[in-house]
Amino acid sequence: MLAHVVRCGVVESVHRGSAVVTSADGSIEQAWGDPTGLIFPRSASKPIQAAAMVAAGLDIAPHQLALVAASHSGEAFHLAAALEILHGAGLDETHLLNTPDYPVDEQARDEWIRAGHPKTSLAQNCSGKHSGMLATTAANGWDLATYLDPEHPLQQAITAAVARLSGTAVGAIAVDGCGAPLHGIPLTGLAHAFGRIAAAPAGSPEARVADAIRAHPEYLGGTRRGVTTLIRETPADQRLIAKDGAESVYAVGLGDGRGVAVKIADGHMRAKPVVLAAILRRIGVGSEAGYAALEDAPVLGHGQPVGSIVAVGI
Repeated sequence: MLAHVVRCGVVESVHRGSAVVTSADGSIEQAWGDPTGLIFPRSASKPIQAAAMVAAGLDIAPHQLALVAASHSGEAFHLAAALEILHGAGLDETHLLNTPDYPVDEQARDEWIRAGHPKTSLAQNCSGKHSGMLATTAANGWDLATYLDPEHPLQQAITAAVARLSGTAVGAIAVDGCGAPLHGIPLTGLAHAFGRIAAAPAGSPEARVADAIRAHPEYLGGTRRGVTTLIRETPADQRLIAKDGAESVYAVGLGDGRGVAVKIADGHMRAKPVVLAAILRRIGVGSEAGYAALEDAPVLGHGQPVGSIVAVGI
């Protein structure tokens, strides 16, 4: 059990899950639950995928690379950067094959709908990743129409990168919410991959991704996103990177090679940032502002805070 939902002083619900802190060599330093079972990291995989794209020839500006690793909020500057990536490769929005959707940020979504816009692939939170996939595909002269096929050269390169950086075999390949291939690995492998990316030697594909995330965290998430605040407010000497994912996954990498990963078993998104904040506090990483952004999880009654999500057993 990793979290309680407390309403007016009473535990109303609980969340179980697994979490792990790995050392630079991938060994387990601390663990809660079973971090060795296979999980789907969902969008927490994106920095790994972005590193694979850079290794395969993707060469774009740092803010654009941060967007490739993002589940962006759908704000105007996110959509503009996705178009920059596409246009730089001689492509346009019609080449995107990710699932059309509205912006994920509530304010951006309301503005989008009020303006009369339908669901589009550009507005969907994975359009940065897909723009990067298309640009990488174009740079290599690979087939654009099949870039999401698991047997496509791009996806084969990504699968190899997932296995290499995680230090584990890929246990399953599924279809993610956006239509891209999704790799099943242990939670320990996800944490280790993030530690390796955060501590990668300067100039390597992994370091380019980590540097882009640290320099442009607003492109990784958005102006109202906890992951953005966490990265921005963590002291620079810790060299932290982070990425959240669907079905309640969160991963962090540190400049000393350690990794942290959280998976809430029931998939509810509300508990994962609170649990992550508790772990970061325990290992002495982050800042009060970053913790506060992650712990902003009030339980509401009649529209007012009457409780909160509380990490337990950390």
